[in-house]
Amino acid sequence: MVPYMRYEDLERYDYVLPPELIRKEGIEPRDSARLFVYDTRTDELRHGFFYELAAYLPEKSLMILNETRVVPARLWLRKETGGRIEAFVLANEWDGAGEIPLLVDRKCMPGMRLSFPNGSFLEIVRQEESRFFARLESGKPLEILLDTFGETPIPHYLEGAEKGDEQELRRRYQTVFAKTGASVAAPTASLHFTDRVFESLDRKGIDIAKVTLDVGQGTFAPLREENFRTKTLHRERIDVSPETARRLDTAKQDGRPIVAVGTTALRTLESVSGDDGFRAHSGPTDIFIFPPHVFRSADILLTNFHLPKTSLMLLVDAFLEHKGSKRRILDLYGEAIREKYAFYSFGDSMLIL
Repeated sequence: MVPYMRYEDLERYDYVLPPELIRKEGIEPRDSARLFVYDTRTDELRHGFFYELAAYLPEKSLMILNETRVVPARLWLRKETGGRIEAFVLANEWDGAGEIPLLVDRKCMPGMRLSFPNGSFLEIVRQEESRFFARLESGKPLEILLDTFGETPIPHYLEGAEKGDEQELRRRYQTVFAKTGASVAAPTASLHFTDRVFESLDRKGIDIAKVTLDVGQGTFAPLREENFRTKTLHRERIDVSPETARRLDTAKQDGRPIVAVGTTALRTLESVSGDDGFRAHSGPTDIFIFPPHVFRSADILLTNFHLPKTSLMLLVDAFLEHKGSKRRILDLYGEAIREKYAFYSFGDSMLIL
C-alpha cells in the first residue's frame, strides 16, 4: 500500500519562480493566455493558446465549470475614534442571515462599531481565534453595501498591480459566466474563457454543466500538520444540482470523458462522487486531496499554475499520480518555467489529459 503524505513531505512541493513570471494583470483578450498541454498517456508536452482548447479535448466530453461569483469583500471602515480600519468580509462563510464573519487589520473588541460612509455600521459581537463576528445595522442589505463600498479581494501578490479602475478589476477578476454564490477569490482556471472558446467547444460536441464552490480565503492559507492528520481542509460551500449529478452519471455510463475546470470544480466533484455515482448536494465540503488519491470523477483537468506548497498543488499532483503520469507536478512546473509561462491568478493555463 502506498503511504499517505505527511506534513514533512510538503517541502517537496517548493519551487523558485522568477518574479517576472508572475503576471500582475489580466491578459486581453482573455483566451490569448498560453496553454501548456500534457498527455499523461504518451508523456507528450505541447504548447498552444487557450483559444485552441477545444482542439485538445475529446469529442462529446462533459465539461464542469464552477459558476461562483467573486464579491467585493474588502472594506475600509471607520472606528468610533475616527481611525480607518480594513475589514475583510468572509462572504463565502456567511449564510445570508445572522452574524457576519470578518477579518480585520486592527485590534477590535466586542461592542466596537465600524462605520460605512453612509452611516451604516457593523457592530463587533464576538471573536473566535482570528475571526470576528459582527451585526449589521443598516437600511440596506450587506450585498448592496459591498457592491457600493467594497473592493475586489485580489490576492496579496497582485496588490498594487491593478490600482486603476475598480469596476474594471471587478470585471477582470471574474469569470464571464459567474452567476451565483459568494467567493472571496476567483476560480482562476476559468478566467480565460470567452464566447469564442465556448463556441468552439460547442462545435466539437462538448457539453457544459455547472457546479458552485464558493472559494474562501483558506485557499491561500498555509497547510498545517493537522490537515494531514485529519485529512480535512477549510470548509467551503458547494452546490451540485440533481440535474448536474444526473448528467455526470450519464457521462460516466456512456464512457464520455469528464473535464474538471479548475481545482475548485475537481474538489467539488470528488466531494459528491462515490462507488454508486454522483449525488446532488448543497452544503459544506472539507475534503483534502493529496497523494495518493483515487479519483472517481474527472478524467481531464484544466488548471492554472499554483503557489508553492499549497493544497492546490497537492491536488494536481495527486491527479497526475492517479493517471499514472511519468512526470509529477514539479517536473511540469520546471518545464513551464523554462518555457516562460506566466503563473498564478492571471497566469497561463495547463491541461492534463
